[in-house]
Amino acid sequence: MNALLEISQLAKKFADGKYPAVNFIDLEVQEGEIFALLGPSGCGKTTTLRMIAGFERADHGEIRLQGKLVESRQTTVPAEKRNVGIVFQDYALFPHLTVLKNVAFGLKGKTRREREQRAREVLALVGLEGNLDSSPSTLSGGQQQRVALARTLVTEPNLILMDEPFSSLDPVLRESTRAEVRSLLHRARMTTILVTHDQEEALSFADRVAVMRAGRIEQVGTPEEVYNHPETEFVARFLGRTNLINGRASGCMAETPLGRLRLDRTAWGKVRVSLRPEHLTLIPNDPQAKRPAGEIIGRAFKGHDITYRVRFPAHEWIVHTDNRTHFQIGDKALLSALEPAVVLHDEGPPEEG
Repeated sequence: MNALLEISQLAKKFADGKYPAVNFIDLEVQEGEIFALLGPSGCGKTTTLRMIAGFERADHGEIRLQGKLVESRQTTVPAEKRNVGIVFQDYALFPHLTVLKNVAFGLKGKTRREREQRAREVLALVGLEGNLDSSPSTLSGGQQQRVALARTLVTEPNLILMDEPFSSLDPVLRESTRAEVRSLLHRARMTTILVTHDQEEALSFADRVAVMRAGRIEQVGTPEEVYNHPETEFVARFLGRTNLINGRASGCMAETPLGRLRLDRTAWGKVRVSLRPEHLTLIPNDPQAKRPAGEIIGRAFKGHDITYRVRFPAHEWIVHTDNRTHFQIGDKALLSALEPAVVLHDEGPPEEG
């Protein structure tokens, strides 16, 4: 694949000019890719999106679309000439126009018949060919989302930007709408950037994810890579619950309060590792075991799985198991790691000599 969007050393300060909203980031988005910018509020993800769209100027760095320079300190291409489509959080549909007319509205340089024909084609693509004459107010939130997407697709943009597009939907509708929209974008082979603070949304929707913090990108990778192999403590914590464990490493093993753990890479000296709760399991206590047992102090049954809190003399750990693992509060249990612990940082190999 070729890079459709290239960002180099992009930086933007807040209005007060003292602190960076975006702090010298580098990024590439490939053609046909769904890419997510994920991070907490105020981390710079929406500011990055607005600079890509052309709504804000960059203080430093460059943005290229299909190899063409559209933003630098010396150059800026107006937003309306970047051929970038935007799906807003509130959909921004015209309440007095039908679905068909909402979608046809953005087409320029065509006859009315041509505009409506093109709008019909795109509405069929998003599964709304039966709602052409409906008012937006009569549609469900998920249907309104698809109208907003159709209005963007109809202009055939090179890139679609989506800023928290599912946040106004209830949880059940949000999940189904995400799946529908993702399928539509892939079928249309549309390059898309999603901005969200919702970890589940980013991991389930995007082909790749960039995790942002304080204006910087901490890690970029597939959802599986950033979740299972976080490179920093922030990424490990932000993408879900995790157990952070200190120990002493020697090669691919480490001595820790959980006992001897396998590591996902070689490490040396003092080490800090991450183990997701689902990468641990509970074993009935064995008095012959050469390691201490923990006490179950919390149990949350969630249908398909169970979350346990296990207390040891100096530590407390979280464990996710399937619903066939039966321990009760007060039981004693041993912990066993199902996967290697992910090394977040270590002291490095000992110096030779």
